[in-house]
Amino acid sequence: MSKAQDINYRHEAAIGRLPITKVTPAVDGGLWPAKAFVSEVIPFSAVVFREGHDSLGVELLLTSPSAKTSIHRMAAGAPGTDSWHAIAQLTEQGKYKFQIRAFGDDYETWHHNASVKIAVGVDEELMMLEGVALFAKAAGEPQRSKADAKKLVELAEKLSDKTKSAKARLAEAESADIVNMLTDEPIRSLITLSDEFEINCEREYAGSAAWYEFFPRSEGATFDAKTKTWTSGNFKTAAKRLPAVAEMGFQILYMPPIHPIGKAFRKGPNNTLNAGPQDPGSPWAIGSEAGGHDAIHPDLGTEKDFTEFVKKAKELGLEIALDLALQASPEHPWVKSNPEWFTTRADGSIAYAENPPKKYQDIYPVNFDNDRDGIYLEVLRVVKHWISLGIKVFRVDNPHTKPVNFWQWLIAEVNAEFADVIFLAEAFTRPAMMHTLGKVGFQQSYTYFTWRNTKAELESYLTELAHQSADFFRPNLWVSTPDILTEYLQFGGPAGHKIRAIVAAMAGSSWGMYAGFELVESVARPGAEEHIDSEKYEYKPRDFKSAEKNGRSIAPLIAKLNEIRQDHPAVRQLRNLQIHFSDDQSILVFSKHLAAEHSTTGKADTVIVVVNVDPHSVRETTVHLDLKRAGIDGSDFEVHDLLTDQKFNWTADNYVRLDPRETPAHILHVTKVS
Repeated sequence: MSKAQDINYRHEAAIGRLPITKVTPAVDGGLWPAKAFVSEVIPFSAVVFREGHDSLGVELLLTSPSAKTSIHRMAAGAPGTDSWHAIAQLTEQGKYKFQIRAFGDDYETWHHNASVKIAVGVDEELMMLEGVALFAKAAGEPQRSKADAKKLVELAEKLSDKTKSAKARLAEAESADIVNMLTDEPIRSLITLSDEFEINCEREYAGSAAWYEFFPRSEGATFDAKTKTWTSGNFKTAAKRLPAVAEMGFQILYMPPIHPIGKAFRKGPNNTLNAGPQDPGSPWAIGSEAGGHDAIHPDLGTEKDFTEFVKKAKELGLEIALDLALQASPEHPWVKSNPEWFTTRADGSIAYAENPPKKYQDIYPVNFDNDRDGIYLEVLRVVKHWISLGIKVFRVDNPHTKPVNFWQWLIAEVNAEFADVIFLAEAFTRPAMMHTLGKVGFQQSYTYFTWRNTKAELESYLTELAHQSADFFRPNLWVSTPDILTEYLQFGGPAGHKIRAIVAAMAGSSWGMYAGFELVESVARPGAEEHIDSEKYEYKPRDFKSAEKNGRSIAPLIAKLNEIRQDHPAVRQLRNLQIHFSDDQSILVFSKHLAAEHSTTGKADTVIVVVNVDPHSVRETTVHLDLKRAGIDGSDFEVHDLLTDQKFNWTADNYVRLDPRETPAHILHVTKVS
């Protein structure tokens, strides 16, 4: 090969005969697999162009985990952008692969040239001759059926018939039968393939589920006023709460650490240092003489009690998620058996956790750079232990304080053997860290949604989550946690809690809430963005039934939201979220649409959400919908409000009035389009 030939070859290999650039979904140019979940509808795109004016065709070649390849014709995007688009629903769990195929569309090129020239009487017979050659050659292509090949031969013969005008012969090549055939199987030349990209399609709960959190020690805990002593709740008493969680429509129940809790430097109420004998301590201070990360706190019961709890949850359609908090109390067995797993300070003491000015003297962080192999294998052993007891979901505490490459290794090791296991990252930290944790394997992550409350903030953030980071970052929109009580919830009252739940449940493919949210628990610790008398440090039994009976619970709304999610597959998607406009600065409008061919109901599913995000004021305004982006093919349509059961006739522009003290939102299902 000459030097000139080598240069030409290297350049052609780099760009391809027909340039294909900006392929999505592709994470860091294909360095990491993109994310998807079973039933998710994925948008694919690429920038593809060619020199000159000849016609171009672009296709998505999608190969499933079972090695079935489907071809999806891509449509051109906005004029001048050279972008091409297609959507496809992923239906199998496992690794998908895809490429973009570009080609010269020879039929379209010939048809365009023939139409233009014949219209003005130029080169008519020449265009017919070129058509004859084109269709005769296409008839011999091996991928064509005999029936289609015969049609092309017959078409070539018709173009050769000079007894008919060129215009009449051109009409033969424009018949619906011919156009449909050559749309399904174009006449391709200069075929160019992009690089191959990968999508990791995981089970549905990896990307779409409703989560609920409770402390099992609080469920059924009792206080004896005479002796002033507490009796902890346990798995048997906590199991009595499972039906209510299931009835609210949740699918995953997350519990904070269930392991033994150390007594050294145990924290008292509100994170004080003066814990009394009745203070249970923080569940995240893991480890005592009763065991460590593979043990169960004696107050909660035995391993048999735990497996019975998991079994009862499963019978109700609930999966149990455990907390994976890789830290230790000073009494954890690891501290004695492997002191090298921690950081020893200059004075010989072991470093405890700090987030200045906060200090967590009851917790020793693990130093992953000391005895790397020993720590890695021990954590893997612990995770596999809980998997063996029926656990498939882990909520990981503060993963951003551990090395990212450790998580890449652990999740890959676990998922290689247990593909259904899900890891949720509790990482309220910088975007680069949050995003990279998603890229290396975390199926889901907590988000900044907690602090996005205004219309403008929500529009910007939801757009980012749905359209900018969805290929690698799966958001779980939690409305509350034991740690965080935002000003919005502190002062928003029942209306604020309803609004946050509506936005999270309808906008997110996954959402979650911490027990007590349905009771509008919102008393703040002075000077802090957190609950007073936090359940992290004390028992907190709740009288849910009394609250519901007296109308002090928003549990019925929560149940309705999860029912809507269950009934409307469009809501359980994320990438289909579209923001619309309203004239009011506090009326947020978004829609979700799923085409009939992608819907489990067999019908197109369109849901429009209009919500007043101001919990203190009645708002009225005009809502302006982009009907095309909402998936509505018509100008007038009927909607059914899934919250109030009212029905309305809507157009692109509609007046709304929302009182947050009553029902702060419309959740509208499009029932008929005209």
